[in-house]
Amino acid sequence: MSESYSPAMELEGELRVNKDDFAIASVDDEIRADGLCRKLLSRFYFSLLEAGMSAEEATALANGADYYVRDFVVGYKHRNLFDERPGIVRQFAGNWYIVNTIEPSIEELAGHLAGVRAFYRFLAVRGDISAGFGAAVERECGELAYYDGRIRSFWEIEGGGYVEWERECTLKDR
Repeated sequence: MSESYSPAMELEGELRVNKDDFAIASVDDEIRADGLCRKLLSRFYFSLLEAGMSAEEATALANGADYYVRDFVVGYKHRNLFDERPGIVRQFAGNWYIVNTIEPSIEELAGHLAGVRAFYRFLAVRGDISAGFGAAVERECGELAYYDGRIRSFWEIEGGGYVEWERECTLKDR
């Protein structure tokens, strides 16, 4: 991707996605995938504006999706955004977000998950993910009571209890 990029380019046409370009096997791949995700997230943001959403609402959803996609999926998991393995949103919300946030709160997490949900709906409408995976993401984004319990139980960990807490919603792929 040697061409220069500006957000206005996204308004001129539809972004075409080659899912293989999002595969990550090296640092160079991660940098490339991050840039591609940034472009796709920008297109998502502009689609929200084009649908009549206010800039403030669109920004909140895009920021929530960006945090999940670029920091967690690409940066931490080193996973292709289009790898359809259910459970990744649950790993993010039920573990990674909690241990990587100074003061995790269900209110902040709910905002991130609203962005994740809207972004995956965007991908489903584009045909970039399957309807089944989109439905799985919807379910995982909606488990706020579970995530709230995970946040509360995290603060109650004593002694060596972290291992058991982590095991309940592990970041390890199964």
